[in-house]
Amino acid sequence: MAQFRTDIHKIDSGQVFTRYEVNMMSDRLTPSGTMTDAFGRLRVSEPLTLFDSQHRYVENGKWATANNETSNVQHVITESSVNLNVSTANNDHVYRETRKVFAYQPGKSLLIMNTFAMNEPKANLTQRLGYFGQDNGIYFENDGTTNYLVLRSNSTGTITETKVSQSDWNVDKFDGTGYSSQGGSEHASGINVSKTNIFWIDIEWLGVGDVRCGFVVDGKPLPAHIFHNDNIQTEPYMTTACLPIRYEIVNKGITTSNSRLKQICSTVISEGGYALSGKQRSVSGLLSAPKDIPTAGTFVPIISIRLKSDRLDAIVVPNSAEIVGITNNTQYRYKVVVGGTLTGAVWNSSATTSAVEWDTAATAISGGDDAKIGFLNVGAGSGATVASFTDGLFKFQLERNSFTGNTTVFSLVATGATNGNDAVGAISWEEIFE
Repeated sequence: MAQFRTDIHKIDSGQVFTRYEVNMMSDRLTPSGTMTDAFGRLRVSEPLTLFDSQHRYVENGKWATANNETSNVQHVITESSVNLNVSTANNDHVYRETRKVFAYQPGKSLLIMNTFAMNEPKANLTQRLGYFGQDNGIYFENDGTTNYLVLRSNSTGTITETKVSQSDWNVDKFDGTGYSSQGGSEHASGINVSKTNIFWIDIEWLGVGDVRCGFVVDGKPLPAHIFHNDNIQTEPYMTTACLPIRYEIVNKGITTSNSRLKQICSTVISEGGYALSGKQRSVSGLLSAPKDIPTAGTFVPIISIRLKSDRLDAIVVPNSAEIVGITNNTQYRYKVVVGGTLTGAVWNSSATTSAVEWDTAATAISGGDDAKIGFLNVGAGSGATVASFTDGLFKFQLERNSFTGNTTVFSLVATGATNGNDAVGAISWEEIFE
């Protein structure tokens, strides 16, 4: 048997031996790469999904769209995807952004994944996708000649972009030379952006942490580039990690043919769960001035809330709605309506530091989606919590359209069993970030 000589640190010569690859204990106790989340913890905990988007039967309504007359969005039912289509005209564009921003929690890795197929690159065509808004975020870009990974920041009050071209990616250039090209992978010759791909990002924010970006290859999330920020910057590397998901296609000049960016699927995951830790707030009408419901069977808004126009990226989660019947011994039918249009609303600030404003003056509501519906039998001055939203975590988070500045109204509406019934309502919510 071969012997290892400790004095010369070699195996005795002239002997036959079998060579084995040995993993050192330190390798086993210090895992690295994408085996770990953004904070170096093994990815063994259950991920908590903050958001997911598919388009199986319809365009799912979770996205706001900005486009011009010669561009459009097309749902492709057999592909469960959405095509962002532009013509050859200069500045033709389609932008798609989620109606919610997503709640990063300090100390927990935030994982974002987007699937896509870009148009074949061409001159004057720019395509982007990632976790970003107008001011901050991280995204993958093809400008017709070059692939980039980009970190956008407004932390200094001026929007800046750190654009890293593919040839300068500091982990794997995805050009046929790195780990991604090994083992018979479809990426053997590099990434082909016009084919379907999975782009992933994980964020260790805390204002100063790393951002890793890459692509999934043969079921493995492989990093392409890491934006290192700790012990480097003099201010947080971007204003916030609470951001939307966004896809963009835009002509920066006249192109040779029509173009299409395919948006497929997206998710945002908090690795290690999420615990609500914001400020609890609520508003209500006055018992001395109840809301009149003139006509039985016609719903009247009792109380409504929405985001303030200057706090569009705030995270506000309603958790309950309550109604009190003022008319003696009557029955009410109630609904929680999301996205309705109010008539005669008068908006009031919940508090100077709050991101929410509220209304009890509106006399009618039209449109919107019925999120909750039910019946209530009350006596004079009695009531009940008619709707609770705590089971859905961020499901009922207040939404907005960042392109138009419009905010989605969240309303408690009711009708009585007879004409002239009166009611008072209340809505409670949690503001995750003020």
